[in-house]
Amino acid sequence: MKIKAKIISASLLLCLSCISAKAEVSFSGNSSEVIAIDAEKNTGLNRIYVARTVQGLSITALPMNGKAATSWQQYDNRGGGFAVDVEGVRHEGLNLVLDNPKGDTGYLLTYPDGTYYFWLTDYSAHPLQMQSLELPTEQDCSMIALTLTGQGDAIHYYSINGRQLTLDRNIKVSFNTLEWNSEEFQWKQKQAEELTQNVGQLFISPAPLCNTTFTATGDRFLEAWDAQQTIESTTWDCTVVAVNTTAERTNKPGEGSNQMGAGQDSGELGGSAPADVSFKAYITDAVLHSEWQFATDAQFEDITHRFNQQDLDYTFTEEGTVYVRFVGSNFDGSCTAESDVYTVSIGASDLKIPNAFSPGASEGVNDIWKVSYKSLLEFKCWIFNRYGTQLFYFDNPEDGWDGKYNGKLVPPGVYFYVIEAKGSDGKQYKKGGDINILRYNPNGRNNGGSGGGGTTE
Repeated sequence: MKIKAKIISASLLLCLSCISAKAEVSFSGNSSEVIAIDAEKNTGLNRIYVARTVQGLSITALPMNGKAATSWQQYDNRGGGFAVDVEGVRHEGLNLVLDNPKGDTGYLLTYPDGTYYFWLTDYSAHPLQMQSLELPTEQDCSMIALTLTGQGDAIHYYSINGRQLTLDRNIKVSFNTLEWNSEEFQWKQKQAEELTQNVGQLFISPAPLCNTTFTATGDRFLEAWDAQQTIESTTWDCTVVAVNTTAERTNKPGEGSNQMGAGQDSGELGGSAPADVSFKAYITDAVLHSEWQFATDAQFEDITHRFNQQDLDYTFTEEGTVYVRFVGSNFDGSCTAESDVYTVSIGASDLKIPNAFSPGASEGVNDIWKVSYKSLLEFKCWIFNRYGTQLFYFDNPEDGWDGKYNGKLVPPGVYFYVIEAKGSDGKQYKKGGDINILRYNPNGRNNGGSGGGGTTE
């Protein structure tokens, strides 16, 4: 019975697919496929072959370029320089045949046009027998150390220069964990996989973020022969934590605002007070304690506020810089996770007051009297005529006067304002001054009090 060699790319750890290439040797006499692996160039080997067993196996050396091999030698861990002739080789036309070859041995086939080097591994001398997959007795916040017990030593081979190399077994260990989905803003479960090459200890880093079992399957050679083994651990109770956070200013002034710097989307959380910021934390399963922390320094040596909640809406009203972060921890605080640090800077207050406007002249153009401001926490404004009659009052600096009294535009002339305000820096404002109402005629001349458009401070 002829057996084709199944070829595995050494550079692709999980690839067990056959490669379409003309083989220089073929195998027969064994019910399981012989696996062929492309060797790295620096080994000097053309191929590495893995037979499930060499018992009853025959190797046929095929002609190269229509010419038979002239000699067949073998070498051990000392390399090709110590190769000796193989005994028991028989001729079948242009083919050379070797029955019952020695496993874990290197071979050299010499042809008139070159030499073919390969290594033959006897898998039966290195069988995998997995017995258990054990969980660690101690928890670690960054990794988990599993122990795969059983039999499965390293499978070594040697280059033509006698350099020891190791074939990867690629035992797969699969488990569940959580992964942050930035589009859906949530942690989602996914299956992950790690590879180990032999029985013994396996380190998985980062550690899974949810309760899970671990399943070991392998190795890649048994999988190629449809004889893979599978073993499962008991359930691992996760204590490892991770967090993801967002922060957004919810009252950021828009394009139409008369707040200084409005419409400039710098991405900052602060700016002009009051600044309403919504903080949200997204936590993994093992997080039981949630805390937002405010500090005066980026190292959080001086923490001024602690909020034991997952989501936080906060209004910043004082001038200065506040550093904010989220800390999540497990049931006993042995594992913690910290978010990125957010910087909220509130600027000093400012107030600029215009002294003229032209209501009714051109809609949308200088037709509302508004102050320009920054970081005002309190604001009151009264508008009077020259007789002391109060025409208008408002207490939101975003508002303004449209030049009307009792629903009608007041005549052009000089009016008066009184403003009382308080800034985020504690500064008190008490302002009073003129407002000139102008009316523009079609000929371009204007009516009203003296003084052009401008501001007072």
